[in-house]
Amino acid sequence: MNKQSKEVLVAEFTEKLKSAKAAFLADYRGLTVDQANDLRNKLRVAGVEYRVVKNTLLRLAAKDTDCACLDEQLTGPTAIALAIGDPVAPAKALVEFSKLNKTFELKAGMLDGKLLSAVDIKALADLPSREQLLAKMLGSMSAPATNFVGVLAAVPRSLVQVLAAIQDQKEAA
Repeated sequence: MNKQSKEVLVAEFTEKLKSAKAAFLADYRGLTVDQANDLRNKLRVAGVEYRVVKNTLLRLAAKDTDCACLDEQLTGPTAIALAIGDPVAPAKALVEFSKLNKTFELKAGMLDGKLLSAVDIKALADLPSREQLLAKMLGSMSAPATNFVGVLAAVPRSLVQVLAAIQDQKEAA
């Protein structure tokens, strides 16, 4: 790779790192080509870019971005997964893949400029997805209105039940 293509790669990666909400570093040693392609496909479905990049080029690209906190973690063979959207989905995919493939090891991550350890990434993966959290919030917000409507409907229902009981009592007498 010549100097000009390295500069282009660094510029391209700098833009990607600036727009990324989360980034995850992993040691990919020991993976077969099929396993690596399987991981790429799983991450692509989650809207994540997964690449193997030289540490020196990644350091240069991350210099003035939120990913600068990952500088000390860039040792040995490193693959990076960049999440532009929801950071939980790629964390889940990476943690699930690391459970199935013991040779794949999560090193560290970055979420909104903060360094995450491998344990933090596993905790992030345990969170419900964005859609599930929004559904829970919507349910919590609509519950008081639903309960209020139920209370309002109970008043006329109770009146009708009392009148029906009085009618049954008069007919029995």
